[in-house]
Amino acid sequence: MLRIGGLTPLSTTDWPGMLAAVVFCQGCPWRCRYCHNPDLIPSRGETEIPWSEALAFLHRRKGLLDAVVFSGGEPTLQAALPDAIREVRALGFKIGLHTGGMYPQKLDAVLPLVDWVGLDVKAPFAEYPRITGAPGSGARALAGLQRVLDSGVRHEIRTTVHPALMSDTDLADMARDLAARGVKHYVIQAFRSQGCRDAGLRWNTSRGRPLRDVGEKLAPLFEDFSVRA
Repeated sequence: MLRIGGLTPLSTTDWPGMLAAVVFCQGCPWRCRYCHNPDLIPSRGETEIPWSEALAFLHRRKGLLDAVVFSGGEPTLQAALPDAIREVRALGFKIGLHTGGMYPQKLDAVLPLVDWVGLDVKAPFAEYPRITGAPGSGARALAGLQRVLDSGVRHEIRTTVHPALMSDTDLADMARDLAARGVKHYVIQAFRSQGCRDAGLRWNTSRGRPLRDVGEKLAPLFEDFSVRA
């Protein structure tokens, strides 16, 4: 059964334009310093919601919600994800997926089942271990990105920006690289201190330029671009 660390009954932001419930899957192999859901990193949570209970809730929300988003943690970590998606799709919901793309082969099985993907690109691919704490994570993330781009599934590629972890120059270089790889829908979003356990990041968020000003220079690279500040 899917291990669930949390459930949001209603969200308008986890899949822009959709009224969605969000299922937070337990477990993540990476240790990103700015993570705002650190309780979801361990493979087992202190408190977990039984899948049967989550499914019963979704039964009651039929006709009231547009979609269900599987988030995390990292949903594709769990072998139970495809069957869980099929059960929810059978209720008539559209399916969204939040992922870091770190399991490209598992994405192959999941992408045909979903309607939309929000994929996090955390850094220039050569710099991934500095963010994730995982050797080789950049190559895996790049392969995951390519799977999403090749799938034809609607998607949003996004990057969380903390000024202590990514300079404006690095962000611009990364955006140009993503555009060259075929990314057309890109969002940059400001770091949120809520939930982050790294005190150094929580208290060191000052920027030389507003993120929206940086975004104005990047927007022409993409068909669809926005800044969430």
